[in-house]
Amino acid sequence: MRNTCRSNYFLLFFFTLLLFIEAGCNQQKAKQAERPTGKLRIISLAPSLTEMIFAIGAGDQLVGRTNACDWPAAAAKIPVIGAFGRPSLELLASIHPDLVIDVDLADKGTGKKIAALGMRRETFSCKTPDDIPVVLRKLGKLTGHTREADSLALSITTGLAEFKKKAANEPHKNTLYLEIWNDPFWTGGQGSYTSALIAYAGGQNLGDAVKKEYFEISQEWVIQKNPDVIACMYMAKKSSAADEVMSRPGWQNIAAVKKHRVYDHFDNSLFLRPGPRVLEGVEQLYRTIHAPQKPAP
Repeated sequence: MRNTCRSNYFLLFFFTLLLFIEAGCNQQKAKQAERPTGKLRIISLAPSLTEMIFAIGAGDQLVGRTNACDWPAAAAKIPVIGAFGRPSLELLASIHPDLVIDVDLADKGTGKKIAALGMRRETFSCKTPDDIPVVLRKLGKLTGHTREADSLALSITTGLAEFKKKAANEPHKNTLYLEIWNDPFWTGGQGSYTSALIAYAGGQNLGDAVKKEYFEISQEWVIQKNPDVIACMYMAKKSSAADEVMSRPGWQNIAAVKKHRVYDHFDNSLFLRPGPRVLEGVEQLYRTIHAPQKPAP
């Protein structure tokens, strides 16, 4: 009798163990189903990289983004894990992606902490329009979307070459003052991404006189430089940014103001974010720089 009880207990234990093993296998299969074979689960810490991931058809691999990643519209469905270059390590740990991608981190120590959490991290340098095709191809290899990435990279390279050819044939290059912000006044200098865009669009960046990427300026500096065209990259609080510029004291003698060649209502992400929409940004700048003089109101 005692041996029979022991046998029954053993059989009960054995079948219970089999149920746990089967449940564990089912959970593992479910996890494998959530992650398609060969696809990395990626967290993007830069808006430009998020745009590129979607542009090459790998948007379904994104499992985290920053609150600055606002394009395309589908990005809104991806969980936010922090600010641009400032991820929440707690959220990163909870998602535990296969790969974290960035262009720069606000705190260099964050990179070491990400590595300490056992996560793979890739940093991409994308400071000029010419870097964009290179980064697209790298992301294509990482995500398994090589064909799509190569095709988009080639299209951008070809488009930039066409703009460069047109710019080289311009008999006169209008100077463009790109007002990134107005309180305080900021613009892009020599070596900045915006300067490169302006050059591709056949213009001369006013800020190239200064060997800094982005810097603060005075109104007197702009008046003295006397730009042919002014483009405002922000929205004014009350009136339009262009109207505000036109009415500034002391600016009436600037060529751009006298000829009513002051423009606003731009999507600044096209001009400040090195991404797959670069040709659209250059095209808008080209039309702005080469637009005919506005008639006086």
